[in-house]
Order: sequence, then structure tokens, then C-alpha cells
Amino acid sequence: MTFELIVFYLFSAILVASATMVITRRNPVHSALFLVLAFFSCAAIWMLAEAEFLAIVLVLVYVGAVMVLFLFVVMMLDIDVATMKAGFIRYLPVGLLVTLAMLIEIFLVVGADNFGLDKFPSPAPAAADYNNTESLGNVLYTAYMYQFELAAVILLVAIIAAIGLTLRKRSGTEVRQQDPSRQVKVKKGPDRVRLVKMEAQD
Repeated sequence: MTFELIVFYLFSAILVASATMVITRRNPVHSALFLVLAFFSCAAIWMLAEAEFLAIVLVLVYVGAVMVLFLFVVMMLDIDVATMKAGFIRYLPVGLLVTLAMLIEIFLVVGADNFGLDKFPSPAPAAADYNNTESLGNVLYTAYMYQFELAAVILLVAIIAAIGLTLRKRSGTEVRQQDPSRQVKVKKGPDRVRLVKMEAQD
């Protein structure tokens, strides 16, 4: 067993364990921190697969930005942990059923008949001047151009839907909304600045 294989199994075990802790921890902050550990382990596996660009993007974007946002949202929300614990047992049968269905689907996709070294042999070692970022960009913007644009449109729709849900009118609560037409008509005079003249003091 080579050193690379040992490192792969080590980070894979950490990844599976941390992913399990994400869905089993009842404290949302602990789940978010275990998710950060899962991202780091996945980035290490991508580094072993010589996908340095994807590993760096995973750490910078997800760990550095998305998970920080998750932690801010979780800490700002007043989450009733007791209510979450009470609802955990009630939805446990449905959760187990969904888990079983996902395991069957994963086995059908990643089973021995569809996945293995005989079907996907190891690629030849890349040259010293190989740039996987350039290769990824060429594939992404040529062969998968339409899929990339479709994903961008879906994300745009999700952003618009999130803004619409945030600004919707709720009964009993006041939602501050902006009026762009009023913002454009604002003048720099009395609408924005008020000058106060004061006598000089000794």
C-alpha cells in the first residue's frame, strides 16, 4: 500500500465521519463546524487527485464564505433546541426511509458493475507544465456550456426568489421596503443634507 493510498483512506474516513456528525449533531453550530471539517477533507482528496484548483476553490468559497454566512445565520437565529429534539423522533421513520432510498441509489450508481478500476483505469501522469485550471475552463465553456448557463439561470432565479420571499408582506410585522423611484428623485439639497449655522465659540 502506497503513501498516497494511505492518505486517501485517512481523509476519506475523516470525510465520512464528519459528514455523519453533520446530520447527527443537534447543535446547529457543531453541525456547521463538522461541515467545515468535511470540506477540508474533501479538498485534501481533490489535491491527491491533482485537482488543485477545485480544492482551493472549495476552501476559499465554501469554507471562507459560505460557511461563515451559515454560522452568522445560525447564531443570529433564535433556534429552539428543545423543539428540534422533540420533532426529531417524530420524523425519524421518514428520515430512515429517505436514507435507505439514497443508499440504494448510491449503490446502484457507485456499485461494482458501474464503478471500478477496470471500467475507469487510472489516467497517465500529467506533464510538469500541465494546467488543470485551463483544462477545466476549456471543458466547462465548450462541452458543458449549456449546462453551465442553465445552472447560472437557476441560481439567478433562486436569488430573485430569496429576495421576493424576504420582502413579502407579513401580517403583524413591519417590513422595510425600498422604492427605487423615490431614491432616484432625491436631490442633494434639503432631501439629503441639512446645514446648521452656529455661532463661533471662544
